[in-house]
Amino acid sequence: MSDLVLDNLNMVFNVSTGGTVHALKDVSFTLKTGELLSVLGPSGCGKTTLLNIIAGFIRPTGGEITLGDEEIDGPGVNRGMVFQQGALFEWLTVAENVAFGLEIKKTPQAEIDKRVDEWLEIVGLAGFGHVPTYQLSGGMQQRIALARCLINDPDLILMDEPLGALDALTREKMQSLVLKIWKETGKTIMIITHSVEEALLLGERLFVMAPRPGRLHKEYRLPFAEQGLTNDLRDVKGTKEFGETREEILTMIWNMEEEIMGQV
Repeated sequence: MSDLVLDNLNMVFNVSTGGTVHALKDVSFTLKTGELLSVLGPSGCGKTTLLNIIAGFIRPTGGEITLGDEEIDGPGVNRGMVFQQGALFEWLTVAENVAFGLEIKKTPQAEIDKRVDEWLEIVGLAGFGHVPTYQLSGGMQQRIALARCLINDPDLILMDEPLGALDALTREKMQSLVLKIWKETGKTIMIITHSVEEALLLGERLFVMAPRPGRLHKEYRLPFAEQGLTNDLRDVKGTKEFGETREEILTMIWNMEEEIMGQV
């Protein structure tokens, strides 16, 4: 089992003025294999720092972090990343982008072609393999980014505001796709978002983080991701429970922002 375990994680940055910023303090949790976690909170609460540590882009200044039996001390093939902007090679075709990781691994071409076709089918881009990536819309490019990540079969998928740049309708369709992929692949997924609605829809677990220093403030166990697999997302968002939870979290974050403003 490739559980993600964080034990008293701390991150302190040195700043140019000579002081320090305590970006994360004593963050501890276990993310079980196959779980879907969303994380949100006010600006400065350490969401992106946390994701970058899990991705292996930066090393924490304290605590331990493991995935399975291995300590995370740098980027690794057991983790895949999807960014807000797809970070695609726009001069390559759709298929070439999706195949990139397999090409690096020297995978036989026949297997590459087969798996690329399979993933383009899953993300709704069958028949687009030959199209230059720059010709596609933002939503289609994010589908490519998902396929490029998943084709490498990572244990953990990390998403940093993956739908933030999309229009409302495309964003809703992509939310449904993320839920579909989560359920059909059994992958462990962690999503950072600024949208309370999105965090509620795309998290069977949801962490609200508090700033100064960044820490886990409250955890929710939610039914909405499972509901979204069989119901229209607009119907899920229209339920009383969804509305009440959204307002509770919005008030919580609003109060944090007010406290921050009062400290400035």
